[in-house]
Amino acid sequence: MTSGIPLLVFTDLDGTLIDHETYEWEAARPALEALHRISAGVILASSKTAAEIGTLRAALGLAQWPAIVENGAGLLPAGTSDLQSVSQYQDLLSILAKMPAALRPLFRGFGDATVAEIVAMTGLAPEAATLAKQRFFSEPGLWHGTDAQKAEFVAVLGSHGVHTQQGGRFLTLSFGGNKADQMRKIIETYRPDHTIALGDAPNDVQMLELAEFGVVVANPHRAPLPPLQGEESGQILRTEMAGPSGWNEAILHLLHTLKLY
Repeated sequence: MTSGIPLLVFTDLDGTLIDHETYEWEAARPALEALHRISAGVILASSKTAAEIGTLRAALGLAQWPAIVENGAGLLPAGTSDLQSVSQYQDLLSILAKMPAALRPLFRGFGDATVAEIVAMTGLAPEAATLAKQRFFSEPGLWHGTDAQKAEFVAVLGSHGVHTQQGGRFLTLSFGGNKADQMRKIIETYRPDHTIALGDAPNDVQMLELAEFGVVVANPHRAPLPPLQGEESGQILRTEMAGPSGWNEAILHLLHTLKLY
């Protein structure tokens, strides 16, 4: 028995659906329109906050679908951006405040930074950087120490129940959960006939390998992902074009492969 939903697409944002430098997605419009015409769902999955994703989700016409926020540490329900009642952010900051004095300054989190500093760290416009500071589940930041110091930092956090994920730019701290964990919950709820996942960074790998088809979107601004489980069988594909152009190319190709469009 089918669900009535032919396809769910799970997609990273920065460097995948939206351009790494310009934050535009116009090049992906043909594929987005094709997905809309077949009533497919598009689930945004990013390190961005609920406030950021809520704005993007509305601009993309995807407010009727849930979104995976803060690297999978939380889930934004369809049609809302209010997560204040379930926020874990102050608990994370309290643990960071207790870190050894030699390690704490080496991590510059969004909570440590001004809006202007987040603009410099991310390239976001000031309005978007303000939204990026409105966190509920996680704390991203830049690491300024050595690998050995980072390993010690991660170990101390782990002793307090804090998990770490290294994304394309930021080291993100949370109390657990990743994009693939949230993806499983959404699949269980909607039970689509097919699934596609697209991403470009290490924190996307589990999501890519979980989907029926995973797509590694080319990103010339970072080292390519190593060969993934499922690549030899054709479950995992790689685009030649970067960002939203590669996203568009891959979705249109897979819609044809799945005989959905």
